[in-house]
Amino acid sequence: MQTSAEVLCRMCHNAFRDFTDTVVNLKFEEDPAYTRYIAMFEPIVNTPERPLQIDTALRSIVGQKRGRSEFDAEAEAPPGKKVRSGMGAKQWITVYNRHAPMKQRYHYNVNTSRLLVHVQKGWEDGLYISSVASCANLWAIVMDAGTEFTQQIYKVHYNSFLPKEWIMEKWEEGYYITAVAGSDNTSSLVVMSKGTRFTQQSYKVSDSFPFEWIKKKWREGFFVTAMATANCQWAVIMSRTTGVLSQCVELDFHYPSEGIHKRWDAGFRISCAASTHDQSAFILSQYKRSFQDETQETLRTSQFPTTHIKEKWDNDLYLLGIAYGKTVS
Repeated sequence: MQTSAEVLCRMCHNAFRDFTDTVVNLKFEEDPAYTRYIAMFEPIVNTPERPLQIDTALRSIVGQKRGRSEFDAEAEAPPGKKVRSGMGAKQWITVYNRHAPMKQRYHYNVNTSRLLVHVQKGWEDGLYISSVASCANLWAIVMDAGTEFTQQIYKVHYNSFLPKEWIMEKWEEGYYITAVAGSDNTSSLVVMSKGTRFTQQSYKVSDSFPFEWIKKKWREGFFVTAMATANCQWAVIMSRTTGVLSQCVELDFHYPSEGIHKRWDAGFRISCAASTHDQSAFILSQYKRSFQDETQETLRTSQFPTTHIKEKWDNDLYLLGIAYGKTVS
């Protein structure tokens, strides 16, 4: 798959896009729901002009593996090295945590000139920015009532990934970076807040994922608390904070489903994520205090998942983080 479902299926019936999104978002251990997949295409197949019946196909195919014919065996080429080519597909990555019912809202495809309108309205309603991301040089923001922040400011910085002087000035005033995003044109959106659990903060901008620097800061008692990318650049923010016991990184050229599930089984939970055109990185944290319900889910979609988010809210699952970038090789 060299492009997103949205682009791949733009000239097709919506069923093709829904099917592609659903298959791409299958969890590692999840069994495919063949019956549901076939049902997606019933409005196309079972029309008066083409009265095709698929009941027999359902009975004979669903839940069974496809057998190999003699032709398949004869036509199969000798094994050789497989080489991937082309650009990987980009998707929205959304992470959800179970939370007691709370007010949460999101905005996406927001121009910089419209940011203040949405943010100011959220602040007036008692909400604070909890996560930010960028797609096609437009911003996406999540605001909710569960951050415990007391004050918040933000800055859009142009033609440079992070505004160093402004950040240092706000550190002196008691603010800490709580969310950050970078765009393809190297602009950045930095959110800083008061009322955090941070006592000290450091950050690094690098042309490659700064894993050695992260390990060094871990030894000094810092933990990764935010990440962002701009083109192929990474920005990693690390803080001295209470509540975190340990952290690990899952970094891959596609969505590291197997690695994330193994970390979940070991008691870790995703705390932040970011993705470039080439790689995706997930920081997973283990907390000192165990929560009664540690349910966490991830979703990958070609479009911003407005419908999915509302469905998650109905089940008390709220957005923890959003990112946009390469997830499929």
